[in-house]
Amino acid sequence: MSPTQPDAGPEHADPGRRRSGQLESQIVTVLTEAGVALTPGQVRDRLAAQADLSYSTVVTILTRLHAKGAVIRERRGRAYHYAAVRDAAGLVADRMTRLLAAESDRGSVLRRFVGGLDADDEQILRALLRDETE
Repeated sequence: MSPTQPDAGPEHADPGRRRSGQLESQIVTVLTEAGVALTPGQVRDRLAAQADLSYSTVVTILTRLHAKGAVIRERRGRAYHYAAVRDAAGLVADRMTRLLAAESDRGSVLRRFVGGLDADDEQILRALLRDETE
């Protein structure tokens, strides 16, 4: 990398910017914890302590989540009400699955992924794989 190019790694990310998918996860968590379908305004109000979001930003993220099948929506009067289909962990797992499915050499991708895990995460993965094969 040349000295004129900033490092794009997570440790050099703009502190004001969210990580990819972070807002989606926060919204899914709000919907999951609510236990009932919420309007975009209600979602925005519940996220107010965590983030200063515009109504249109919340609508955009909910629309994307709906397109991905992560939330369902029902029109009630003039507004849609949204409910989570899966929790935030399921959303991340779906994202990982889509990324892996897009690669032709899945073995290399998985090898590099596992090679990049810290010891604790590697142990969790090993335990999960043992449980699946038994």
